[in-house]
Amino acid sequence: MYFMLIIIAMLSMGRFSAQDTFSIVAVDSVTGEVGSAGASCVDLFQFGLPSDDFIGQLVPGVGAINTQAWYIPENQNNATNQMNTGSTPSEIIAWLIANDVQNQPERRQYGIVSYNNGSPESAGFTGTSTDDYKNHILGPNYAIQGNILLGQGVLDAMESAFLNETGNLACKLMAALQGANIVGADTRCAPNGTSSLFAYVKVSQPNDVFGSPSFLASVRTSNNAGIEPIDSLQIKFNTLQSCDNATLIEVTSDKIVTLSPNPASDYITVEYDTQKYSEIEYQLCGVNGNLIFEGELQSETQIDLKTLSPGNYVLKVKVDEFWMTQKIIKE
Repeated sequence: MYFMLIIIAMLSMGRFSAQDTFSIVAVDSVTGEVGSAGASCVDLFQFGLPSDDFIGQLVPGVGAINTQAWYIPENQNNATNQMNTGSTPSEIIAWLIANDVQNQPERRQYGIVSYNNGSPESAGFTGTSTDDYKNHILGPNYAIQGNILLGQGVLDAMESAFLNETGNLACKLMAALQGANIVGADTRCAPNGTSSLFAYVKVSQPNDVFGSPSFLASVRTSNNAGIEPIDSLQIKFNTLQSCDNATLIEVTSDKIVTLSPNPASDYITVEYDTQKYSEIEYQLCGVNGNLIFEGELQSETQIDLKTLSPGNYVLKVKVDEFWMTQKIIKE
């Protein structure tokens, strides 16, 4: 605990600087998903941080915030509080500039996107004292930002990859990172022969619990290891998510299967209309996307939850070419 307090103090003093070097936040107004992805040439092993996705904050059903460049968690928390009060991305950034924890907004970089009366809205901010090369790009449902970059081409490639990917939001975010998979994209990593040292993608469904996104994949590597984290992340990503078919999307499965009881402590029964649907594959996954077990549903299938720790899980069922999801709560 004492060690973590030291780390937090270092973050607050701005000594843990310039995260995340390139990142993206985005929403999908069709599915209601919100997501974040990013990478940076910072050796997180050196700082002992427990997570690789700390710069991205997801508010399920509402929006996403990336806080980077002289990162301070208090600024991120303040941005989240403002989002929860209903402020728009532009209003949140204006508030952050006026209320920076260290009164140094010129050192910060933000990307924020949220739903405004059901329509996506984005905003970005790049402080004048953020390390070059620095800039941000905005679209109707996304914000892409970076600092200490090889150049504008990194951001442009991320945007092009994001827009050209036909899969779901997780696939589009992963594609955006691949757009920046260039040696020295974060110029500090050029001697390492990589784009960065850590990378992550995460997406929350509208009914997810705050802090527990349905999809999370991340990789961290050490300085001088010569391992490209975006390539390593892609390998992990591919075991959790398919992006091969544009029709392979994730939506809630409320009208396909019924779960009872939910929450449950020992078993949960999954039922569906066998006259309407034929064979249905299913997967039970953790909130970080890890596969726990899989099988084929019968008219009534009991899933044994006794060995699982209490918390939230995701049931995925495949009907035709559609993966559909529903949250399970283990008591």
